[in-house]
Amino acid sequence: MNTAIILGPLGQSSTELPFYSYRVPAGFPSPAQDHMEQALSLDELLDIHAPHMYLVRAIGSSMIQAGIFDGDILVVSRGRTAAHNDIVIAAVNGETCVKRLSKQGESVVLLSENTKFPPRYIMEGDELMIWGVVVASLRRHAVHG
Repeated sequence: MNTAIILGPLGQSSTELPFYSYRVPAGFPSPAQDHMEQALSLDELLDIHAPHMYLVRAIGSSMIQAGIFDGDILVVSRGRTAAHNDIVIAAVNGETCVKRLSKQGESVVLLSENTKFPPRYIMEGDELMIWGVVVASLRRHAVHG
């Protein structure tokens, strides 16, 4: 069930990146300086409020239909209360996982977003801890170095 590795707390950054209003189609155009809308902080874009945020690396393929793939880095908020249908970082009997939280009446179920994986029903005697709500995911498309 280990599908998440805690990477550590997320610190605030004062770095701002140029944000272009030009929408890039799946073609080749290059953003021009005259399309620059403003400087954009990734902290602002991802609504990062350290120290209530931390990073987790997803492992495996149980959440692919939610757009979370093996190796993705998830931005997790500890300051948000988990609600039905949120994607959460949970620990069930000490094993961490990333799953969709489903509350079905009095029952709690952790759902995978891949039909190859069964739901995990929280049974009497199970210890469930919600470690936060996933608010964003990051994926590297190019390898540096």
